[in-house]
Amino acid sequence: MTLSSMLTATRTLVPALVLFCARPALAADVKIDDPWVRGTVVGQMATGAFMAITAKQGAALVSASSPVAGVVEIHTMSMNNGVMTMRPIPRLELPAGKAVQLAPGGYHVMLMDLKQPLKTGEVVPITLKLEGKDKALTSVDVKAVVRPLNAAAPDPAMSHHKH
Repeated sequence: MTLSSMLTATRTLVPALVLFCARPALAADVKIDDPWVRGTVVGQMATGAFMAITAKQGAALVSASSPVAGVVEIHTMSMNNGVMTMRPIPRLELPAGKAVQLAPGGYHVMLMDLKQPLKTGEVVPITLKLEGKDKALTSVDVKAVVRPLNAAAPDPAMSHHKH
């Protein structure tokens, strides 16, 4: 290899390496707290995944995937004229430094076309796709524990209590 070709390779590789190394920075600046999935019964084809997401620099949750479901969407629930409605949303903004709650009755990750029932105690892998302020996409892998079918959102006041 000649000196000229080594310099050319270095000029090409160094910027690519810097770009590659910079990508995971967003993932490192995202904190996932208390990820869980509501358990299911035989024949149930959908359930929700819940957690708190805090993005240090601000970002947006733009998609999610999981090997336990054929379809995964970001959803919101709201009351309209006394009727609870649920619908997919294209993205969920994550303001800088503010925890965004994904909880029953609100924002959540919807797991549909489930491949098998989800039993209490199992762990469900979920990959969240985030878009940073610079429009760069990154993935965050989450391990969500399956809770009983009748599980409710944890009481935030209790989350700071230590035994």
